[in-house]
Amino acid sequence: MRTIGSQHLSVLGLTFRRLANTPLASFLNILVIGVALSLPVAAYVLVKNVQSLAVEFAGEPQISVFLEMNTSKDDIARISKKLKDHGAIDSIEFVPRDLALKQLEQSTGLADVAGGLTQNPLPDAFIIHPLEMDSSKLELLRDDLKSWSKFEHVQLDSVWAKKLEAILKFVRQAVWILAMLLSFALIAITFNTIRLQILTKRDEIEVSKLIGASNAFICRPFLYFGLLQGLLGGVAAWLIVGGGLLALNQNLLVLSQIYATNLILHHLSLRDSLVLVGFSAYLGWFGAWLSASQHIWKVEPQ
Repeated sequence: MRTIGSQHLSVLGLTFRRLANTPLASFLNILVIGVALSLPVAAYVLVKNVQSLAVEFAGEPQISVFLEMNTSKDDIARISKKLKDHGAIDSIEFVPRDLALKQLEQSTGLADVAGGLTQNPLPDAFIIHPLEMDSSKLELLRDDLKSWSKFEHVQLDSVWAKKLEAILKFVRQAVWILAMLLSFALIAITFNTIRLQILTKRDEIEVSKLIGASNAFICRPFLYFGLLQGLLGGVAAWLIVGGGLLALNQNLLVLSQIYATNLILHHLSLRDSLVLVGFSAYLGWFGAWLSASQHIWKVEPQ
């Protein structure tokens, strides 16, 4: 095990030296990979930020439940407990009919008209905050609540949620298509880079085969090179997107002051960052494997 580990460490050190021996070419290859990956990553980051900002400005979807006029306090307590125990509900707010009338008077300025009423025409109500913001799940919850007793009317304001979800779904599909196309481009870049290296080191490969080295052993440095180049390309993409967000946040600071709100674009989470770097490293390794497996076996000692 120690021998295998030392061999891999030796190959990894050799890979770093290869990158260092051609700094300009290595930097340009890593930069090209970083720029290619930064396009779908930046689009993904913007989609996530737009979604969170839209929820912040428009508010989360709520379900308003209006009770029947003859609902007793015991019924209200029973319904309140049942709503709190519901698996799809995050929290609830009870709005008594008297409070609802006062809020109506304040919001409309019709205090004189309301004061002339012989009785309060408004019912008691619950404001429900769902756990899930998906429009289909909101509609399922609304339909479920409609079947409950003592509920006169159940209202869901999810039109904006449907529109936002449709737009974001379209953008996410476009991002995935762009990501797949640029992933093929990354594989092609690595494939060509490894092919050129194999052609350059053809004599070394022939000597290695003469002394009994297997194809797997000869492929190993090239696989590490592709893996490391892909990993550094992922890091470069992360830095490029981070720099772009930093510049955009400087301009958003002015808008935040104008609208008296906190506007900020957030970078990738730790999980998403690790996925980016890991996926980029895998694409680099896969491109190197394709190239090495196709070209090294063709090299035979003369």
